Parts: sequence; structure tokens; C-alpha cells
Amino acid sequence: MTDTPNRPLSPHLQIYWPRGNMIMSIVHRITGTALYAGSALLALWLITAAWSPDGFALVNGVLASWFGQLVLVGFTWAVLHHLIGGIRHLIWDSGAGFELPTVNLMSWGTLVLSLLLTAAVWATALYA
Repeated sequence: MTDTPNRPLSPHLQIYWPRGNMIMSIVHRITGTALYAGSALLALWLITAAWSPDGFALVNGVLASWFGQLVLVGFTWAVLHHLIGGIRHLIWDSGAGFELPTVNLMSWGTLVLSLLLTAAVWATALYA
């Protein structure tokens, strides 16, 4: 019997350092979860619009504050990032794009494109 070094039973972060596709996969899941909260906020806004003018004014006032605007920008980014990440996964589901340079390009491209599109959406909304 030979001496074997003590190794973990399965690879984890001591073995696998976070890579672009791993980080984007985690962010895709986080944005999916954030979409639940954003959708509830959107539903609250619509319900108060139908329910009472005072309630709508309150919710609309909160969303118009700097914090509310920050939440809305984050929600916009989460929607776009999750959408682009879903397209990336759809491409992978078709069996394409598994070469390592393509995986890295698509992973980081998801982040860059979602940030650019979020900026474009808000620039259009603010300057229209």
C-alpha cells in the first residue's frame, strides 16, 4: 500500500478556482431569484394603481426616490442579464459553443452586454 496525500473527496473551490462561466452561472441563478422580488414590486405598483390613488402615490413616490430608482435599475439589469444568460444556455443546449474560448467569450459577453443594454434602456427612458 502506498502513501497517498490527504485529498478532498470531491473537487471544490480549493481545486477549482472560479471561472467566468462558473461566476455567470451563479449570477444567472441570483438574477432569477431577484426577478421574483422585482415582479412582486411590479405587481404591487399595478395593484395600488388599480386600488387607490393614495396607495399608488405612495408606491410611485418610493420608486421615484434615489433608492427606488436604484432598485429599478437593478431589476432592469437582472431581467436583461437573466435573458441573455438564458440565450447563452439555449445555445449550449443546442450543442454549440462548448469550445473554451467561446465559453469564456459568451460568459463575459453576457455581463458586458447586459450592462450595456441596461444603460441603453435607462438612457432612453431618462432622455426620451
